[in-house]
Amino acid sequence: MRKFSIKNWASDDQPRKKLLQSGATALSNAELLAILINNGSGGDTAVDVARNLLLSAENDLQKLAGLSVKEMMNRKIKGLGEAKAISITAALELGVRRNASGRLKTRVTRSEDIADFLRATLEHRQKEVFAVVFLNRNNTITHLEIISEGGLTGTVADPRVILKKALEHNATGIILCHNHPSGNRRPSKADEAITQKIKQAASLLDMMVMDHIIVSNEGYFSFADEGML
Repeated sequence: MRKFSIKNWASDDQPRKKLLQSGATALSNAELLAILINNGSGGDTAVDVARNLLLSAENDLQKLAGLSVKEMMNRKIKGLGEAKAISITAALELGVRRNASGRLKTRVTRSEDIADFLRATLEHRQKEVFAVVFLNRNNTITHLEIISEGGLTGTVADPRVILKKALEHNATGIILCHNHPSGNRRPSKADEAITQKIKQAASLLDMMVMDHIIVSNEGYFSFADEGML
């Protein structure tokens, strides 16, 4: 079998060559995506396809990470089929989880201790998601669970589901959290009402609602910091 050196690789393989020679940090976002895309189509290289995909997301990886496979396919990027969209979605989700996992097991003493973790987990999502962080007696994060996912403007949080999950994880404290895809960090009247409802229900089980944090791409809002608990 004839052997080829990497200098003879096709243009679609050049990002791989660069990664081998210089490491992943030397590659642009488009080049890293091109490795996942693997090959181009109709005269466009994998890098061309990657650049067009990034342009469709305003060159914002956070926005790209928030797209579902269907939403990515709806961008109608030449050379980007379902299999490639699935690979990209999976890789971006791994990146989100890696970023968040480093903050898990953090002992929470103030809103900043949890806000970065929540932003890394939720702020890229294009739909509103309601999640709960469970803590043990040492105020250490033991688990995060997404309770519900809604549309662009809202979601539903059932106190019964939240408290059932809290009991399953032997939690003594919980932090409520959701994202605002609009970027607005301020809570709505509905946010305030559900917070008080869950707080009252949790107290019957000797659990404390320590905070309700709203995250967006502009920062975060803490009910505890604002004296709203």
